[in-house]
Amino acid sequence: MRKSDLVAADLFSGAGGLSFGFQQAGFDVAFANDINPEYAYTYHENHPNTKFFRESVEDLSAADVFRATGLRKGEIDVLIGGPPCQGFSINAPKRSQEDARNHLFQHYGRLVLEGLRPKVVLMENVPGMLSLEDGEFIRAIYELFQGAGYKMRHMVLCAAHYGIPQERWRLIFIGTLLKDIEITFPKPTHHAPVRANFTGGRDLTWLRFIKNGDDRPRLEGQLSFPYHKTLRYPLHPFVPVKDAIGDLPRLAIREGGEETDYTSRPETPYQKTMRRNSAKLFNHFAGILSRQNLDRLRHIPPGGSWRDIPFDLLPKGMKRARRSDHTRRYGRIDPEGLSGTILTKCDPHWGSFFHWSQNRALTVREAARIQSFPDTYRFYGSRVSQYEQVGNAVPPLLAKVLADHIRGTILARPAKAASF
Repeated sequence: MRKSDLVAADLFSGAGGLSFGFQQAGFDVAFANDINPEYAYTYHENHPNTKFFRESVEDLSAADVFRATGLRKGEIDVLIGGPPCQGFSINAPKRSQEDARNHLFQHYGRLVLEGLRPKVVLMENVPGMLSLEDGEFIRAIYELFQGAGYKMRHMVLCAAHYGIPQERWRLIFIGTLLKDIEITFPKPTHHAPVRANFTGGRDLTWLRFIKNGDDRPRLEGQLSFPYHKTLRYPLHPFVPVKDAIGDLPRLAIREGGEETDYTSRPETPYQKTMRRNSAKLFNHFAGILSRQNLDRLRHIPPGGSWRDIPFDLLPKGMKRARRSDHTRRYGRIDPEGLSGTILTKCDPHWGSFFHWSQNRALTVREAARIQSFPDTYRFYGSRVSQYEQVGNAVPPLLAKVLADHIRGTILARPAKAASF
């Protein structure tokens, strides 16, 4: 017997950010799939009741799913998934239509066509997909799912607008087979000082409808497609990084471990939520830094960056950079601000990943907290893989927001109390 009246399934699940958010919204995640063995192990340890297919999505069939899970055609309420995004990212060394990873979304569609036939599909990717090949992949996704009878919409959402302490933009597709349904997206709950420097940043985000007040920011404006009503309500302040990870134990280089004790009590609502039901702290270890980076760190204040480093200490490539370039590189996080996007490695060469008051880079647990993974969620595998698992994931709190919205606006069933 299933634990919930609503069933989800997760393709390209990674470590399970989307799955966890949907579970907290009351969905039973019947099966998941990923090819990476370390990601699969982390997923299984945190979702022991979900049937897991550790194989390439190219080799997975609807018949395999039905045989292993007992599901039948049309019994999946929501098929969720985030096909690999590295080939679409503007940070990729070379973006090309020939990148094989860019076509894996077609197998998501193939499984839908073969017989899974979920009531709703949700697909997540990076905003860089919008500009690659002049939007060719967006058109291909619409053709694939509309050809299968799905009404489709897409929008770019920022995690910080939903109480996550990170400026992380993600392209979200939602489609449904259900008739007479208007597809909408969850309205922001938090104000955030963010900018959308990508194709579609004005037309496909909430930014132009959010007007900042000094103490009562509001969401207002006449929304075009697919919204038709003026929205006006107060927004909460954004969650700063310090409110997310400020309670975690102080560490010097090579201190901490895969399992450690807390040294202080949680002080903020976010910290209390992340620590709920957690007796131990996992994945909180400070890796080594080169002597050069330690020397650079001494010159960088909280919220500072490579511009604060003396010229003779800069990496060779950064000595040729313009002051307007690489705005987050070699930076210390501003404890009162938002984190930049958590990447697949907290390498200072790529962003502000130095702790604001401790001379080290972020730990896996700190990155996971910023991504909104609770402390009970443990990551396995090499430390390199753990950072990748965290950086590739959909923030669980954002996944829960999307799950609640789909339940309430498309599936229209009352939500159960969540334990997140």
